[in-house]
Amino acid sequence: MNRVRTAMIIGGGIAGPVTACALRRAGIEATVYEAYADLAPGDASGGALGIAPNGLDALRVIGAEEAVCAIGQPTTDMVFENGRGRRLGSAAGLPGLPPTRTVLRADLHRVLREHARDHDIRTEHGRRLVGVREEPDGVTAEFADGSTATADIVIGADGIRSTVRTLIDPAAPAPEYVGLLGFGVGASIPGDGAARPAPGAMHFAFGKRAFFGYWTHSDGSVALFSNLPHPPMTTAEARAVPAERWLGLLREAHAGDVPAEAVLRAASADDLLVAGPLELMPPLPHWHRDRLVLVGDSAHAPSASSGQGASLAMESGIQLARCLRDLPDPTAAFAAYEAMRRPRVEKIAAAAAKTNNSKAAGPLAKAVMALLMPIMTRTVLTPEKMFGEAQRHHIDWSAPAAA
Repeated sequence: MNRVRTAMIIGGGIAGPVTACALRRAGIEATVYEAYADLAPGDASGGALGIAPNGLDALRVIGAEEAVCAIGQPTTDMVFENGRGRRLGSAAGLPGLPPTRTVLRADLHRVLREHARDHDIRTEHGRRLVGVREEPDGVTAEFADGSTATADIVIGADGIRSTVRTLIDPAAPAPEYVGLLGFGVGASIPGDGAARPAPGAMHFAFGKRAFFGYWTHSDGSVALFSNLPHPPMTTAEARAVPAERWLGLLREAHAGDVPAEAVLRAASADDLLVAGPLELMPPLPHWHRDRLVLVGDSAHAPSASSGQGASLAMESGIQLARCLRDLPDPTAAFAAYEAMRRPRVEKIAAAAAKTNNSKAAGPLAKAVMALLMPIMTRTVLTPEKMFGEAQRHHIDWSAPAAA
């Protein structure tokens, strides 16, 4: 194959615009094709995520770090608690690294798309991929509206239910449900509801019936997420349940939990975000085939418990562009990219899977965890041991990628 000069990126969420910007810096023309006419359903509903220091490092390569930091709230510390609000341990940010930024997903999508547009990257909306035709000198993508587009390669940045993944390997495993449904809600707690934690810390609590986390916005309101143990449901099925019903179930699950009980009591059904099932991608047999390759969640989606999903997607977009820049043959570039990324992302995903098990633990296991946590955060669960390998990862853009 000849050196790659053009690329089609399927998916305009997080990995898509980042990969397009990195490819442009590598001298490759990229166009993003997004299935939805605008933001995907639910993107504008206020869900939050964290961009860890390694994600900010990746964004620095394409010049987007400052813009993303501007929309995010610095999260300097992690605090572990039981459901009654008793502190079990804490972990400060790593020295020498910027703090994690907690951002609204909709804001992150907007900023990344604006950054791509400002760098003359075209995004075409309403283009849902249904198939490809591979030819000796390129690949043609076929979209649901009957249109087509041609480039040297196709990059699947189309998420955990990737179409490109099934084109690469029809037998590829499907996402796995981890046994938890995700919800988010924000509310201003009444003066007699509970003490408001200071902004800057992310609190994680093992409630009586469900794991939850919370943090304080600059306006004094408290944002809460809940991981509710529940039989499998699709996102569509979960969102079809009336919000009042979910709010009632969450109030029941978090009765007595501090400050979850007060936040949920102050919230209305309109404040509730139904994120849907927490899922992860099991290791894939194949990340690429011929002129097709995967990036981001389509290849490696750890569960939300990792706190690394978005950051790893950004890293992979940068590293794929490096490999395509330095290795003329795309087959060699794809192989080098996979060899570079697979061990790292699978190790982080495996650690997150263990965290999911602790979130769904029963009362006895939670009691034992509460006893051990203060000791563990002073010994084996120090910040450096917990986050150092993941968050100190640095991408040297100037270094040539090796086959």
